[in-house]
Amino acid sequence: MSKLDKIELFVLKSASVKVSTDIITEKIDPSKVAVQPEIFSSIKQFSSDVRENAERMSQYYKLFYMLENDIRKLIGDTLSEVYGPHWWDSYAPGSAKEECKFNQQREQEAAVTSRSENELDYVSFGQLGEIIRSNWVLFGGILSNQKAMGRVMFSLNTLRGPIAHCGILAEDEVDRLKLTVKDWFRLLEGPK
Repeated sequence: MSKLDKIELFVLKSASVKVSTDIITEKIDPSKVAVQPEIFSSIKQFSSDVRENAERMSQYYKLFYMLENDIRKLIGDTLSEVYGPHWWDSYAPGSAKEECKFNQQREQEAAVTSRSENELDYVSFGQLGEIIRSNWVLFGGILSNQKAMGRVMFSLNTLRGPIAHCGILAEDEVDRLKLTVKDWFRLLEGPK
């Protein structure tokens, strides 16, 4: 073994010992970090501050995951109920169709497993608002106000950035997220 190899091995062992020490002193429960042991062994390679930030942000990711998928379901269920299962072809706006087709093609060219058979899963959060807006004749009976819906969707889309792209939400933005989610559910109370 060369001197360089020995030094590299020493550095890696030292890093491993440090991470193990961090885990012990911070009393991190491996079962809470990851279900699969091979994932936990990867996670423990990161510094404690990165792991803490990931844990903190995971709750906002979960919230947004549920919210975004609930909005996708609301759109799909509403349009399917009225226009049938093939509503996409006639009632999705052109910009949503283009984005969907682009994202599907990009997946195919990357040779990855298709994420879904549902076109709604290939459009951005911003496009969800456009689909609602272009079909307001249906959603006007479900959501209380089109202008308020646009404002709430814009705010959610802005807050989504740091959540979806591994950033950190400032405390003010955490408060704003909580209020905006409440605003969304208030919209779902329907027209008054």
